[in-house]
Amino acid sequence: MPDPVTSEPVDPRYRRQPVSFVRRSARLTTAQGKAWDTRRDRYLVDVPRGAAVTSVDPSWTFDPVQVFGRTAPLVVEIGSGQGEAIVAAAAAHPERDHLAVEVYTPGLAQTIVRAGHAGADPGRDGGAPGNELDNLRLVQADAAELLATALPEASVDELWVFFPDPWHKSRHQKRRLVTPAFAEVVARVLRPGGVWRLATDWSHYADQMREVLEASDDFRNAHGPGERAPRFEGRVLTSFEKKGSAAGRGATDLEYVRR
Repeated sequence: MPDPVTSEPVDPRYRRQPVSFVRRSARLTTAQGKAWDTRRDRYLVDVPRGAAVTSVDPSWTFDPVQVFGRTAPLVVEIGSGQGEAIVAAAAAHPERDHLAVEVYTPGLAQTIVRAGHAGADPGRDGGAPGNELDNLRLVQADAAELLATALPEASVDELWVFFPDPWHKSRHQKRRLVTPAFAEVVARVLRPGGVWRLATDWSHYADQMREVLEASDDFRNAHGPGERAPRFEGRVLTSFEKKGSAAGRGATDLEYVRR
């Protein structure tokens, strides 16, 4: 049976609901290719798969203590893109561990490139990659599956969803990531008092995010019912956001706390 949006065949054993992403080209730049070939084993967590290339075997568990070699607060970014926010956070907060979740190989490769520059040794070749960010790991997987089964319950201190695909055409909006079902799996992994930070520059999607989370018994708005949050200082201004701003789309930040 074909997917109603992409017309690609769908395995009848798996993913009867549409996912929030479409797989794109994996073409890498020279720098990305070098980073991917030589350093991905340093950062990329090996995920046992189910039926699809970005699926997660439901019997597998991500153990943060084993992966990072310590017990520390865990920050997870869903849809980490080119890695701007998560790499900056990992470099600025060595006391925390950071997990970037992304399906696109070029984005993950660019995150590795950024991690090398963030941990660069200025004394080596004009700042060539030297020290690595020991508190950063990457996962290439469908985030909904990762949160539903792989991450332990109440193991995450902060979860970020910045500028998810807005799927702005009405017939595609069922693909949007932030739904009541997704809020349930986020609630599963966030510890009590943990924070879910969101941002979007599509006003209709911001409204949907608020509707979903205001209706959830698992979350409370950190700034009062229905209120926007001030811009999160840890959210790096990206070229993507700049383009949206130039097109007249201002960003909305939201912050919700796990009850």
